[in-house]
Amino acid sequence: MIKIENLHKHFGGFQAVDGASLEIESGTITGLIGPNGAGKTTLFNVIAGVLEPTYGSVYLDNEDITGLPPHQLFQRGLLRTFQIAHEFHSMTCRENLMMVPSDQSGEKIWNTWFGRKRIADEERALRAKADEVLEFLTIDHLADHKAGQVSGGQKKLLELGRTMMVDARIVFLDEVGAGVNRTLLNTISDAIIRLNKERNYTFVVIEHDMDFIEKLCDPVICMAEGKVLAQGSLQEIKANENVIEAYLGTGLKYKAL
Repeated sequence: MIKIENLHKHFGGFQAVDGASLEIESGTITGLIGPNGAGKTTLFNVIAGVLEPTYGSVYLDNEDITGLPPHQLFQRGLLRTFQIAHEFHSMTCRENLMMVPSDQSGEKIWNTWFGRKRIADEERALRAKADEVLEFLTIDHLADHKAGQVSGGQKKLLELGRTMMVDARIVFLDEVGAGVNRTLLNTISDAIIRLNKERNYTFVVIEHDMDFIEKLCDPVICMAEGKVLAQGSLQEIKANENVIEAYLGTGLKYKAL
């Protein structure tokens, strides 16, 4: 589904992504791991159109999408979440979901005069969809709570819920488990697995929690210093000397990786 060829992103003399090449297969949950500063989030930002690459190419289903802005990628079903949740804190959780789909009739001023029934019908459908998503994620009890007042883990679930309000095809999750308690982390991982199996979502997950990666991801890609070091099962990655050295600066095997 995604193919990246010789991707570079430089910030002055610093090469955050340095010739990365990889492929993401449709229908997989792919883990992206690596030490801090490996270039993982920068890679996400380039793929998702937040940053333009210095050079190199990104393809979605063999279509060159290099440098396309996020709203155009959104229309193609490519979405991402952020390490720090980006909720509209003064709106309810339901309202945060309802505003996700684009091209709503209420966005056009003349429809507020001449298309009020169409707007009302759309809003009823969006409300029903949002309530279905909240129930799927087991946070329907928070529907009328202000999004800024729920916990960090619940905000991560809400971010995942946004991807369910449109026809997402591939979702890039940036440290979805960061700062989340174990109970909510299990809820998040179960939702990701269900979306993958029941709705054919493809996921790419940046995460430092190896238990979380082991539960969800196959294959796993490891990056270091802006490059792709290895790709395979988590067990293969753990046994790879280059990966071990990237994490520890030594060739000694590290069983806890």
